[in-house]
Amino acid sequence: MATEAVFITLVPNMRFPPGQLILTAGVDELVQQGRLNPSMYLRRHLGGDWGDLVEGDSQLNDAALALGQDRLFSSYQIAPDLKIWIITEWDRSVTTLLLPSEY
Repeated sequence: MATEAVFITLVPNMRFPPGQLILTAGVDELVQQGRLNPSMYLRRHLGGDWGDLVEGDSQLNDAALALGQDRLFSSYQIAPDLKIWIITEWDRSVTTLLLPSEY
């Protein structure tokens, strides 16, 4: 079950609106356990820092941001055994924070 969350208090370099924020069950569980604070990664995503992507994928995000016709995808390696993905839908209506295993 996804949980709506609000982690943005101030994103000075926000390049696009996040829409509704959703945490998947796996991310929500890590937050509740105090093992993950996703706010920094969400701020990076909204600022256009796509994280640990290869250059080609970063360029696809930059083009999608400029044209507004595709989703935006970021990947952040938080620990050796923990990665979080952030996906904003093409119409910027929803941004989902998820674990790769939940895709």
